[in-house]
Amino acid sequence: MIQIQSIADLELLRETVDLECKLAAGRYGQGQVPDDFWPTYSAFANTSGGVVIFGIRDKHGQFSIEGVPNVQNVRRELFNQLNNRQKVSCNLLTDADVREVPFDGKTLLVIEIPRARRNLRPVHLTSNPFSGHTYRRLNDGDRQLPDEEVKRMLAEQIEDSRDDRFLPGYGFDDICMDTFRAYRQLFANRNPEHQWNTCEDTEFLRQLGGWRRDRETGESGLTLAGLLMFGCMASIQEALPNYMLDYQERPEAKTELRWVDRLTLDGKWSGNLYDFYRRVYMKLTADLKVPFALEKGERKDETPVHVALREALANTLVHADYSDRASILVVKRPDMFGFRNPGLMRIPPEVAIHGGEHDCRNRTLHKMFRLIGVGEQAGSGLPKIYGGWAKQHWRAPALYERAEPYNQTLLELRMIDLLPEGIISRLRETFGVRFDSLDKNGRLTLAAAASEKVVTHSRLLEMTGMHPLDATRLLQNLVRESFLEVHNAGRGAVYCLYGAGLPKPEEVFGPSSEHLNQSSEHLARSSEHLAPSSEHFVVKPEQFFSKIETFHAKPEQFVSKIETFHVKPEQFVSKIENLHQKTIQKPVNNRRDPRGCLLSDQLDAPIIDSLDTLEPELLASLEQMAAEPIKHRRIPRDTMQKVILNLCTDHYITLSCLAKLLCRDMEALRQHYLRPLVRENLLRMAFPTVPTHLMQAYRANK
Repeated sequence: MIQIQSIADLELLRETVDLECKLAAGRYGQGQVPDDFWPTYSAFANTSGGVVIFGIRDKHGQFSIEGVPNVQNVRRELFNQLNNRQKVSCNLLTDADVREVPFDGKTLLVIEIPRARRNLRPVHLTSNPFSGHTYRRLNDGDRQLPDEEVKRMLAEQIEDSRDDRFLPGYGFDDICMDTFRAYRQLFANRNPEHQWNTCEDTEFLRQLGGWRRDRETGESGLTLAGLLMFGCMASIQEALPNYMLDYQERPEAKTELRWVDRLTLDGKWSGNLYDFYRRVYMKLTADLKVPFALEKGERKDETPVHVALREALANTLVHADYSDRASILVVKRPDMFGFRNPGLMRIPPEVAIHGGEHDCRNRTLHKMFRLIGVGEQAGSGLPKIYGGWAKQHWRAPALYERAEPYNQTLLELRMIDLLPEGIISRLRETFGVRFDSLDKNGRLTLAAAASEKVVTHSRLLEMTGMHPLDATRLLQNLVRESFLEVHNAGRGAVYCLYGAGLPKPEEVFGPSSEHLNQSSEHLARSSEHLAPSSEHFVVKPEQFFSKIETFHAKPEQFVSKIETFHVKPEQFVSKIENLHQKTIQKPVNNRRDPRGCLLSDQLDAPIIDSLDTLEPELLASLEQMAAEPIKHRRIPRDTMQKVILNLCTDHYITLSCLAKLLCRDMEALRQHYLRPLVRENLLRMAFPTVPTHLMQAYRANK
């Protein structure tokens, strides 16, 4: 239950949960449910839930307590509208979810909105879910869902299992019989006395759920599960145009898209799920060591890691939404295994991790795997995965969802010790006996900060499973006791070891870049002081091209703006010279890799700080990636995000270089695309302590 006793508690909430504060004073100051509450209600319900507090003014992140006048009337109005189907599709709240909280002589109304169950989503405004009446939470805003996404949520609501539908016109000609025979043989080996072993192929497939007769038309044929499990690639892609499978083995613990082994839909194999499972499982476990162990007198050839990988791979395949646009992706690296499937989870991740609640998207596929010893259809898959990793004393798996650019669920299994001995020795040397006085979660937090340079609230939750409020209090205590230092207070807070600091632009680009520690908004405000003068002066663009180039922008973009300045020449020149001096930056060193990217010991990847230094091949590649945004000024948001992520792959790239490649205003690019991608953990910043620095650089997280 949310407790609010001080402004500090509000700061805790802001870092912990999705939080909205609304004044709820009404037009005449007598109290009223604000109109903008309802998009937030829909967004929280369709995403991960959240908290709305009436009676607080939130101005630029600063809270002031105003209280709710006539709180009983506001509460009554809230429930009246919640139960009005012309206002909102369903009421998720009970009396216990709406509480009156006294605060400094005033009354707040705290509303805890839960995540809606699958059979209630989408939660939408009015009686029509389409045309912008359905919302989802994205970062700290409420975003209208496109109709395509609403249709997908409606399908999830209606269809308990997405893979049992009959496919007219699909039969045994669409099946890879080698795959089907291999499955039957394994089934018979595991169940030698089973009566299905004597069935003909059609009947055996019908018993599995892969073959069905349409009772209305009398036609018989494959179900979607039968086609996915045993079908040929071309037939599957006819039924599911977005169907894509991809396995990559990468040689280094890096995010770059370079592989030494890959299995994808290239026409060299069947392309169905069963063959993908068999081939990929062998690749995933090929290097695992199996210690000698006996079970019931027989050697045991599997470890908890084998079990965890088998469950993770099977879960990825049976929980996927094959109508969505993201691909199935499995990645093997020396330090981790990664699994991605299209579609969001049907139950909240925190519920799935603890197990016991089963809601599989493709139940027939799950049944087919269970019959050959993979999975139990009991909601126990994720606990097995977490348990297997815990037995190795490795960092807890990370399970999370992403709604941008496409719906997807990701699972990361990192083979990194929770408390490496080298890290612990370093921490004891730094903090002395104070380190050993911390509890397990405190030591783990410092170890993560030491090994990863920074730790965040969300990362701490992944590692420890703590309650969000407890995790926030732990971080604040570690800051107060000088174990950690915090940067970017609020939901974007990052923590590093006390005194260690984080990379700074001046350490990479040189001392003069410290003058750039201001946002482009500040530079824009500087130009407002160029007050109009009665003396008409039109600046010739060519006189200032060299100055303009220091902003890494095309001079012609500024011509029209320059010619509109009507100021005294000395005023204009002074301002231009001032801005020019502030943008001069020289690298601390000029070490560059063969591609022309700057190298720095402060960063874990090269950085593109100037397009002029790049080798022609790399520059041409970047320009080709950016071709669509340059050709079309208005492009879909998800397309622009994909372009940005591609541009930022394998290296950091500065904001100014991105803006130049994409022909976009720097501040607009930061606000509308880069900042949301950072919050979604799709991008990382080179300098998290100064997020609005003009020399900020970004790198894609894969």
